[in-house]
Amino acid sequence: MIQPPETGLPFLKMHGLGNDFVVLDLRGGLTRPDAGLVTRIADRNRGVGFDQLAAIEDCADADARLVFWNADGSFSAACGNATRCIARWLMDQRGVAGLRLRTDHGVLLAEDAGGGLTRVNMGPPVLDWRAIPLAREVDIDHLPIAGDPVATGMGNPHVTFFVDDAASVDLATFGPEMEHHPLYPQRTNVEIVQVLSRDAIRLRIWERGTGPTLASGSCSCAAAVAAARRGLTDRRVRVEVPGGVLMIDWREDGVWMEGPTALVFEGRLTPEWLAA
Repeated sequence: MIQPPETGLPFLKMHGLGNDFVVLDLRGGLTRPDAGLVTRIADRNRGVGFDQLAAIEDCADADARLVFWNADGSFSAACGNATRCIARWLMDQRGVAGLRLRTDHGVLLAEDAGGGLTRVNMGPPVLDWRAIPLAREVDIDHLPIAGDPVATGMGNPHVTFFVDDAASVDLATFGPEMEHHPLYPQRTNVEIVQVLSRDAIRLRIWERGTGPTLASGSCSCAAAVAAARRGLTDRRVRVEVPGGVLMIDWREDGVWMEGPTALVFEGRLTPEWLAA
């Protein structure tokens, strides 16, 4: 459990295209929250509410270390939109145009893309079934699941389905069923993709440990990579999510994601609430 100062625990509320985050700055020695505190903060009625919680920590070999939790208190090795939001905040604080941020998925490069946009290299996609991870060896481009989906790792597991009309899918039923599919021992994020053109897709999202979200950076990256692997799109695509638009560019050095970020407000969790 975090031991906050007597004045409480400061936090930031941020979002990228409606994919919202609580961010804790733990640099200087504050300990990480346990799963119980994470879920209490995630409560949109009695806490603050978020899709993911992120913590900023000191790091010896990068500008900062980022740690992510889902709303159910489970860890996630990657969270693309939160990485972009925090990168923008840190770049603005330091007056720099680029950063190196360590995550459990590796060191990610972040940079100012101009026009108020922030770009992050999410690293190469994971295309080995063991590392995604899957429960057994299968063809990751054609999973043995109804709907013929694609498996991808982006530091977290993904399953991507291609449909004619993304809006027609009952995500509230389909999402949790696929999240817990036995082929995915650590559960999975679920993407429903409608291909619009060679350079555009429409995406609906069910995030592992959270549920439906307005946007997701890692899901957008996984969906774009899956579409390119299937030959349905080029490697640079416009991804339309319910909350807006991200640009995804699968380059030789990794999958780059570009889009807007927002710092909504700064707050403080009171000592009384933390101790309750």
